[in-house]
Amino acid sequence: MTALKGRDLLSLADLSPNEVSEVLNLAAQMKAGTVAPQCRKVLGLLFYKASTRTRVSFSVAMYQLGGQVIDLNPNVTQVSRGEPLEDTARVLDRYLDVVAIRTFDPKDLQTFARYAEIPVINALTDLAHPCQALADLLTVQECFGRVDGTTLAYVGDGNNVAHSLLLGCAMLGANVRVATPKGFEPNPDIVAQAKALAGERCDVTVTHDPIEAVREVDAIYTDVWASMGQEAEADDRMPLFQPYQVNEALLDRASDKAIVLHCLPAHRGEEITASVIEGSHSRVWDQAENRMHVQKALLASLLGAV
Repeated sequence: MTALKGRDLLSLADLSPNEVSEVLNLAAQMKAGTVAPQCRKVLGLLFYKASTRTRVSFSVAMYQLGGQVIDLNPNVTQVSRGEPLEDTARVLDRYLDVVAIRTFDPKDLQTFARYAEIPVINALTDLAHPCQALADLLTVQECFGRVDGTTLAYVGDGNNVAHSLLLGCAMLGANVRVATPKGFEPNPDIVAQAKALAGERCDVTVTHDPIEAVREVDAIYTDVWASMGQEAEADDRMPLFQPYQVNEALLDRASDKAIVLHCLPAHRGEEITASVIEGSHSRVWDQAENRMHVQKALLASLLGAV
């Protein structure tokens, strides 16, 4: 994976399909304990948004590689006092070996990457969540032995998670269907990019029909109906999104062996019912664990430890 050394991951599209597959395979090997690279480097976490899984999984991954983590909480750094991001980037570039940034505007991520020479990882923006999609793809691979040829339906808001799933599935040859209410479709530019990546290998579909979207699929995926920063819209969205709830009736439309995925946190009784997330089809906890494994593989690759 030396080809990834020193590079940024701002979007899954920054990787080739082969490189995505290599990261997933390395993550699987590291999870199994057959490969154990060491990397005594320093990871900085610059998070403008709340986080549980991303913060903890990146921290544990770096510690397991033998490195250290610095939590760069904006509230206790000069960022909170208006220091320009390009200045922060150039200074942290002198101290750190890699940085993961979780923010709202993807332009902030791009600015940091432009002014820092160290690898910059997108730990979530309003546009994309590539590390989550890598964990999702690894979970599909574990459950079905492959990603290529499977079919995944994402039901709910056409948000950052949906965007990265569209790209990741298309890159690895998985059919992907995204079902949203009208007005909440994924970014059309990303849909077009996913279709170009898919070519003739697989299908990329955007629809408003959740029942048709999940018909005989291998995986049903959902996320909260109002992402961080959209909480004020939650009550207005409820009636629009109710037909997109992942419940027993919707699950019955999928394959008998279908798995259910959710990137968490979950609002039981809203986008997913308690019986489904706690049921036998749920792979949500494996999916959450896999955040750590794919990020450890990604860190090791970007830092040249493998």
